[in-house]
Amino acid sequence: MFVSPFCEPFDVQQARDLNAAAPGAKLVEDWQSNYFPMPIDATGKDPVLVGRIRQDISSENNLELWLCGDQIRKGAALNAVQIAELLLQKNLLTEVSSAARV
Repeated sequence: MFVSPFCEPFDVQQARDLNAAAPGAKLVEDWQSNYFPMPIDATGKDPVLVGRIRQDISSENNLELWLCGDQIRKGAALNAVQIAELLLQKNLLTEVSSAARV
């Protein structure tokens, strides 16, 4: 479980919507069937599974959420590639001259 602190209360539904739309994340929540992310469901998959998003009872400025990911697949190498892809997409990455590569 991960507790996310904010400076002020954060709407749980907004957190669900943001996680559902986030690249590299998959929202997995079925409250009626009591089905949430499990490590076995993340095995062999790139996305991090996010679910069980709820208000923290200890602070109105905190949200609790459950995260599961395949630690072998979703590690530093894949993160580096995904960050580079995002930088390219936003035109924030520039070509390095051959002199700087040495």
